[in-house]
Amino acid sequence: MSQQLSSSSISARRQAFKALHASGCFIIPNPWDVGSARYLQGLGFKALATTSSGYAWSRGRPDGGASRDEVLEHLRDLAAATELPVNADFESGYAPDAQGVHESVRLAIETGVAGISIEDATGDPASPIRPLDESLARLKAARRAIDETGGEVLLVGRAENFLYGINDLAGTIERLKAYADAGADCLYAPGIRTPEQISAVVAAVAPKPVNLLVGSSSPLTLKDIAALGVRRVSVGGALARSAWGGFIQAARTLSQQGRFDGFAQAASGQVLNDFFREGR
Repeated sequence: MSQQLSSSSISARRQAFKALHASGCFIIPNPWDVGSARYLQGLGFKALATTSSGYAWSRGRPDGGASRDEVLEHLRDLAAATELPVNADFESGYAPDAQGVHESVRLAIETGVAGISIEDATGDPASPIRPLDESLARLKAARRAIDETGGEVLLVGRAENFLYGINDLAGTIERLKAYADAGADCLYAPGIRTPEQISAVVAAVAPKPVNLLVGSSSPLTLKDIAALGVRRVSVGGALARSAWGGFIQAARTLSQQGRFDGFAQAASGQVLNDFFREGR
């Protein structure tokens, strides 16, 4: 059940979130709304992360199509909906320059989140990755905003090369090391997949923790990933896409074939009602 967050409960969540990154390896799944967040809490996960794509699709927008104000409200909703620390997928800071990133991050901190991820993507397909010096200025601005508000929020620096087809491991590692030096607490290179790539990233930024994205079927298990030294595993928009996949299949079966067997894998309404009635 949604709640008003006290400063002490926010602080406790942030401390617990940092502690999760100190050792071991945990999954931080990505809900896209209050219901999915509460259900994931009920399954026993220790922390959650938002998904910019999952949230945007729920609003009928493409990934990146939500405004800063909409995203801030979404962060408030998710932070208040569960008792878990929430990491904000904050794209590139919702601002054109470093000073704007500072302001955006300050506003995000006020929502009660425990972590904030800042990526180096531009949103421009013709030039998808920001120059390193610009990316560093933006990350340092995020770091300042966190330090000026108590320093409890965990800052994640993201190098987006692999997501945009720039499969340059050396260049990605160079960026991650620079982000670590600039104050990122956790490093993230979405799109790396092989054990060799993962191990190289972990070794390069050690002892700082690494987040690994597993957004599709993978031969690696959580045990395998932990053995590579990864601290946390997120799934991005994969859970939202899975939900959309079931919806699309059932809807197309109705529309194109006039059949109702697309509901075969639907969740039980009784199970869902019981779960949410219990306030979990």
